[in-house]
Order: sequence, then structure tokens, then C-alpha cells
Amino acid sequence: MFEILLVEDNPADVLMVEEAFDGNPLLKALHVVNDGDSAIAFLNQNGQHATASRPDLILLDLNLPGTTGFEVLEAVKCDESLKRIPVVILSSSQSDKDRLKCYNLHANAFMTKVLEFDELQSLITTTSEYWFGKVKLPPR
Repeated sequence: MFEILLVEDNPADVLMVEEAFDGNPLLKALHVVNDGDSAIAFLNQNGQHATASRPDLILLDLNLPGTTGFEVLEAVKCDESLKRIPVVILSSSQSDKDRLKCYNLHANAFMTKVLEFDELQSLITTTSEYWFGKVKLPPR
């Protein structure tokens, strides 16, 4: 059983991802934060997130209010205690420049958001099976 941190500011996208994960046997918990500052606080167990558990995977939107997804990605990958957590970008961006920037910042994957729920559910299922069924993640 695994825990995921979803960093997403769009309530409709959050709801769709939550519904796509509903009933997923590999998921222990889906934690949601709405901005980059909250993501960093969650990962560093600061403030209201003092008792937050370390996620096994981060699903990260790029276009966030305040601290951007790029900045969150850079903060995670530059932090010795966080850098081994896989970060999967889940963005509406189609930009090659954004994709290249994410991989240069050591994102583990870049996926484009889909609009149809069935497509999203398939994407979430495939992602879960890959990261939690095929890949051997580092110990916590």
C-alpha cells in the first residue's frame, strides 16, 4: 500500500483524480495540497503538516499559485531527504520547453492531463501499476 501527494490547484481536477483512484487496491492514502508552498510544507512536515507522512509518489501540476510546480520540483530534487521520491508531472502543458525543463530538473515522468474521465482513470491505473507494481521504490 502506497501514499501519494497530489499537488493541484484546480478543484475539478482534484475531484477527477480522487475519483480515478477510488477503489485502487494499491493506494493507502491520497493527500492533496492546492499550492506549491503547501506542497513544500507537507513534504518538510511543517506547520499544519507536522504529522504528514512521507509520500511514495508526488503527482505535481506545474501551474500553481505562488510557488510554481517547477519550483516545487527543484526544491524536492535538491533536498537530500526528498530527492528519491518520484515526481510525476501531471500538467495541461503541451510545451516541449516545459517538458524539457521538468526533465532537466529531474522529474521522473511527464504526463499530459486528459479531459475524459475514462482516459484519466486508465492513466491513473497504468501509473499506479507501474510505480507501485513494477518499480522497486527506495525504502522510506
